[in-house]
Amino acid sequence: MRLTVHLDTFDRAHPMAFAILWLDKDTRQWSREGHQGLDLPEWGMLHVDCGNTLVCGPDGSAPVCVLEGLDLNDAEGPFEGETGRAQWCAERGRDLMSGHWHVQCIDTDQIAPEHGLFAAGNDR
Repeated sequence: MRLTVHLDTFDRAHPMAFAILWLDKDTRQWSREGHQGLDLPEWGMLHVDCGNTLVCGPDGSAPVCVLEGLDLNDAEGPFEGETGRAQWCAERGRDLMSGHWHVQCIDTDQIAPEHGLFAAGNDR
């Protein structure tokens, strides 16, 4: 299952800051589909902790963003239109910035991605 998630309202970073992420629930990887005003890698790893999704860089260590309440382990969700708070933590030494996440689309088809950025784990 793949989800398209829109992150926005990080006004302290940039007045029009946003990111669109493609999350792969099965492989626990993500890719950046579009962004402005937020500095984040092209792809990375996903971790679930206490019902929250941690969006981490390719090395899988510290999160760049935490999607509060987006539980990839929940068998009943997520669902299109679901929303929650996002905590931006990519910039070390700064306070966390709060924004929002919104599930725009859910794709349950098992098809190969067009560019395969992380399909084999080494396509950077």
